[in-house]
Amino acid sequence: MVAGGVRTRKAKKSQNGNKLKLNHQNLADLVSTVTLTAHSFLSDNDLVLLPSQSLTLQTLISSTSHSLSAILSLFPKPSHPLSLSLPQRDCWFHRFRSVSDSQWLHAFRMSKPSFSHLLNILSPSLSSSVPNITPDCALGAAIFRLAHGATYGSVARFFGISPGEACRAFFSVCKAVTGSLGHLFQLRTDSERVVVGFGWSSLPNCFGVLGLASFGIDSDSLGKNGSLMVQALVDSEGRFLDVSAGWPSTMKPETVLHQSKLYVGVEESKELLQGPSYKLSDGCLVPQYILGDSCFPLLPWLLTPYNRVNEEDSFGSAERAFNCAHSNAMGFVGDAFGRLRTRWQLLSASRRWKQECVEYLPFVIVTGCLLHNFLMKCNEPIPDKGASSVVKEEGLAAFDGMVNESAMRIRDALALHLSRVSMRR
Repeated sequence: MVAGGVRTRKAKKSQNGNKLKLNHQNLADLVSTVTLTAHSFLSDNDLVLLPSQSLTLQTLISSTSHSLSAILSLFPKPSHPLSLSLPQRDCWFHRFRSVSDSQWLHAFRMSKPSFSHLLNILSPSLSSSVPNITPDCALGAAIFRLAHGATYGSVARFFGISPGEACRAFFSVCKAVTGSLGHLFQLRTDSERVVVGFGWSSLPNCFGVLGLASFGIDSDSLGKNGSLMVQALVDSEGRFLDVSAGWPSTMKPETVLHQSKLYVGVEESKELLQGPSYKLSDGCLVPQYILGDSCFPLLPWLLTPYNRVNEEDSFGSAERAFNCAHSNAMGFVGDAFGRLRTRWQLLSASRRWKQECVEYLPFVIVTGCLLHNFLMKCNEPIPDKGASSVVKEEGLAAFDGMVNESAMRIRDALALHLSRVSMRR
């Protein structure tokens, strides 16, 4: 009886083991079939799907495959291995080059002619810096990462290169852009156009609007909500005229200003804003100036809004007129950064960068700003700034240092001018 009982238990155990193997094999076959089907769908439709859709599907497939493979590794090995291989095809970019122009806007945030124009400008630099990759592939890989915030692994799969090559291509393109397109920061070369643009807003002799934007960094030295700040001067059309990037959020805005090339160009080398003053209707002279946020100091060439010292204080019509015009003009800075973040998802407001990115993030931001200006020059459609791409800079207290009396007189004269203009409308 005992021997028979042992044999019965052994038989049941063997049957259970066979069922487990069968279930394991069926699960392996199911995983293989489903994953291959998803891969096949992606491979057959990657020129029809939007890149953002392909990236999402690619991430889901990869994540699911890894998770299920980990689960299956807990079971006995199947009689044949799990196969997830697909027939080899030319990479996405090689096949994409022949598609319609409208698809280029989705993939690279620019038309095919603009891409070709940019390629012609950057090819000499790219040919020497990434010799193992064709210039068009290197440029495409870099712009694709910038446009979609794609990982180097994803970029590598789309462009038929290794992740290391994708990384080298990205930084080679950033270097080529900053070296070849730096002239598109046009504060020194296109001031007449800038002044005319602000003239339409009744802001005579205005050379731009100065503001700050932040890009989140997870760094112990910068605190829980630390970031790198970017000081930017923009025109009335949303072009970047001057960009100073990479300042830690622990630094005061006035310190950032004093250490920027813009400040040096005005205060020390006297290269900027040294042109003739504008004569207002009442005979007052207004020198060349820019408008700045209240976190900056009031200077003869940097006009900030009127601030209430006490809650009981009230503004007169001139102060209200100036603050209204100032607020509208400051919107150009927010719009410029909003469109920059919308066009280049790698710089989106929701993204937080790692500590090791602190050194090269400013380099990437300047690249994005120059490409933004380049595409405006090419008359590419300006992207609508999404709600998620516009971040109001908070925690920047109004400057409370010494008040420049000459700057106050200039601001008062301009405020009176704006008040008269608003009364005539």
